Amino acid sequence: QLQLVESGGGLVQPGGSLRLSCAASGFTLDYYSIGWFRQAPGKEREGVGCISASGSSINYADSAKDRFTISRDNAKNTVYLQMNSLKPEDTAVYYCAAARSSIPWICSLKANFASWGQGTQVTVSS
Repeated sequence: QLQLVESGGGLVQPGGSLRLSCAASGFTLDYYSIGWFRQAPGKEREGVGCISASGSSINYADSAKDRFTISRDNAKNTVYLQMNSLKPEDTAVYYCAAARSSIPWICSLKANFASWGQGTQVTVSS
């Protein structure tokens, strides 16, 4: 059974940092691109960024550029989202999702993300 588990969320002050992890079990991430998404209360889910199966391509939403960094460690079957310079508007539940990738060097937030984690809460507040 494919399973993704996010961790690392919490409460942080504005300007602070958090690193989220997305650990996979039941399958190897080697053949999957991974997307990070978030959903704030009362808002639609939005893409944050994605990383290709090979790790060679990473794309970010405008809201994440220059502040967030996605990386992956296939040996640990884990993908990370490093978030710096956090703002109150980054408060949301953050999800990772996996999309089977036939082209390992490409990722897109519009891919068919069939497997999702349960989410981890990130709250940015003073």
